[in-house]
Amino acid sequence: MGRIQTPSPRLPSTSRDIDRSRAFARVLARRHAIERSTFSVHAFGRRLRSFGPFIHGHRSFVRTSFIRRRRLTAMGIERRAEALRRAARDCRMRGLSHAALWACEQLIGLGDVREMTTGGDASDGGADADADADANDDASDEADDDGADDVYELAKSYFDLGEYRRCAHALRDAKAPLTTFTRAYATFLAGEKSKGQCGLGGVDGGEGKGASASGNGDSTQSTPAIGARRPKSASETSAPGNPELESLGEWLRGVARKDGFLTYLHGVVCRELGQPAEAKAHLVEACALYPLNWSAWQALIPMLESEEELEALDLPRSHWVYRWFLGALQLELQKNTESLDTFMALGAEFPQSKVLLGHMAEAHYNMREFDEAQSIYRDIRELDPYRIDGMDNYSNVLYVKEEFADLSHLAHHLVTTDKYRAETCCIVGNYYSLKSQHAKAVVYFKRALRLNPRYLSAWTLMGHEYVEMKNPAAAIDAYRHAVDINPRDFRAWYGLGQTYEILQMPYYAMYYYQQAVKLRPDDARMWCAMGQCYESDQLKMVTSAIRCYQRAVANNEREGLALSKLATLHAAKNEKAAAHYYLLNLKRLDAEGIDSNEKVEALEFLSQFYKKERRLGEAEAACVRLLDVPGPAKHAAKALLREIHSMQSAK
Repeated sequence: MGRIQTPSPRLPSTSRDIDRSRAFARVLARRHAIERSTFSVHAFGRRLRSFGPFIHGHRSFVRTSFIRRRRLTAMGIERRAEALRRAARDCRMRGLSHAALWACEQLIGLGDVREMTTGGDASDGGADADADADANDDASDEADDDGADDVYELAKSYFDLGEYRRCAHALRDAKAPLTTFTRAYATFLAGEKSKGQCGLGGVDGGEGKGASASGNGDSTQSTPAIGARRPKSASETSAPGNPELESLGEWLRGVARKDGFLTYLHGVVCRELGQPAEAKAHLVEACALYPLNWSAWQALIPMLESEEELEALDLPRSHWVYRWFLGALQLELQKNTESLDTFMALGAEFPQSKVLLGHMAEAHYNMREFDEAQSIYRDIRELDPYRIDGMDNYSNVLYVKEEFADLSHLAHHLVTTDKYRAETCCIVGNYYSLKSQHAKAVVYFKRALRLNPRYLSAWTLMGHEYVEMKNPAAAIDAYRHAVDINPRDFRAWYGLGQTYEILQMPYYAMYYYQQAVKLRPDDARMWCAMGQCYESDQLKMVTSAIRCYQRAVANNEREGLALSKLATLHAAKNEKAAAHYYLLNLKRLDAEGIDSNEKVEALEFLSQFYKKERRLGEAEAACVRLLDVPGPAKHAAKALLREIHSMQSAK
């Protein structure tokens, strides 16, 4: 976390600033409450005090050990803001709309930090910010003389209307970096449009304006060198792809000197051509050449399997955007606690960033801390009521908590905001699913996929609906699509395991559960699923099932399934171990105030076990509790009590 020299406390300049400050402060306060179980009282108090002025609405920060690593001077913050403005302009001019949006949101996220800082020693406080400014010097110098003439303005108008081939043709004589990239990018998008992927939009995560634009992408006029079409082979006819990829790849390989944007496009083209090593190398170089192109960082995330692999890459680690990338990568790798810590550290430098709040809410959601996630999403909606990004995760939270009214209100609000967004259709699908109208839910998930065929959540949730509709073939197809899009989606692997288990194919189910466990080794649900699979009639691998349930207990399994299964599996051969797990499960049920057959079963076993062990007092206590239970258990307890009293008298 950046360390900031503080003037005397001052209030925010506007009421909206106050609201944003308080929203982030609430997140920090809630996060501290969660951490009480893992931090000492002294450490917790020190950490809470470090955010004290921020939590109480002041716009100043204090020096603490928690934020000692980095300090930003007023000059450094202003340089960062200027770099973000320049990045937003450069990305927007090249059609990278989502990268431009990210830069603008981070610029606003800085808030009034510039006013809070009052100079300071640049030698110890501005190093990080100076690196920010220097890292983009080369790119900005090129941008100052980028060839944005009248021809470019015309071509960019074509681009914005989705007439990509027309744009590329208008820039056929391009020489400057800006126009060269725009021409190549337009050619790439024309190929994407022609293969029917118009819902995907740009390579930087755009929404595909060209989907409904007037340009049909079938122009026979080819762009020299990079736009030339290749004759389609029989295989391409049966499985259409982007027809421009190979020619674009050849042209990009021949460019002697590429700037950060063209290098980024080269990486994307290599990725689409199925050349992951080359794609990764080009994307790493693009991040180094122009660090504030967030699209390059985003494209790199799916290519990394671990943080150890990240260490081998030559990335600009001194740049502050690397910390954003690290937090996003940790979130992708399901290292949610580490991701929360990373984004909390960034919170002092970007106190009004809604993107940061969204990442923190997603981390809480992944950790099944639904109350925390819901509170943060509510804060985001207060700050940005028409925001759609991330609201599909919010709808998942409301679904799990069975918040009918809130989910209905969210769905209605987003339909009136933009009903042609994939996220909106997904949220409406969740609403119908919660009402057990599964056929209607599938209709809306399909609508989401027509808008964005690579929308991961829609494929996974549609698989869940097909399971509910007892259509395993369709469910498997949906889950496989999700896995093809993102092999790190543990929900799809888990869904495949469940579906094959329903089909009584335990060997297939075991494979898919193992994939889910690899992705979520700390998730007790995955271990319970594997345990049940080992326990099935076809496998009957009791020892392996016991190990899985033990791992689930070690990972704080909440439902009590693992404890109950461990007690039952041990009952036949190891009564002492069974008694241990029955006792643990009984304590859990008592703590939660649950009266169920599990409690009766545990008391019956413990009463018999204690009697055999001649622990008569404990056996009597278990029997006395069974006297309050109607049915055969009560009569058995009375008979056992008579035996216990006889044994006590014999002493």
